[in-house]
Amino acid sequence: MLKVNREKDTENILREEMMQERAAVLGRAGEKLSHAIEKMKMIERCIEEQLQHFSSLMEKCREENDNSTLVSLRKKMIKEINGEIGKFNHAREYAKLRYYYLIVTREAMGMRRHHWVEEVYKIPPRKKCVRDI
Repeated sequence: MLKVNREKDTENILREEMMQERAAVLGRAGEKLSHAIEKMKMIERCIEEQLQHFSSLMEKCREENDNSTLVSLRKKMIKEINGEIGKFNHAREYAKLRYYYLIVTREAMGMRRHHWVEEVYKIPPRKKCVRDI
């Protein structure tokens, strides 16, 4: 009768631990990229809310025919919105770096096809500053 050795030998144990560590490294790289993209989405929602708020305030000033408030409000809101756009673009650069790290990590592990990574982790284009609204 053939006896099967149920105990793992040292080589199999090390191989299993290496695979677990590789999976953990890839998981962390993906999570960091995911968080970076989510931060960009939060900033983008904030920009959209500010634009909507600005539009409603501008409409109210026009209805009241208050040009002095309109001019100062426009300058202030454009400055605030451009500040958020700056944050968005900075977060985008961070996300691009995290994307690069993920691809390099995959390459180092012998993974050569990254088409699904591009589909899952889409990084939005850079935003241009607002000049006038």
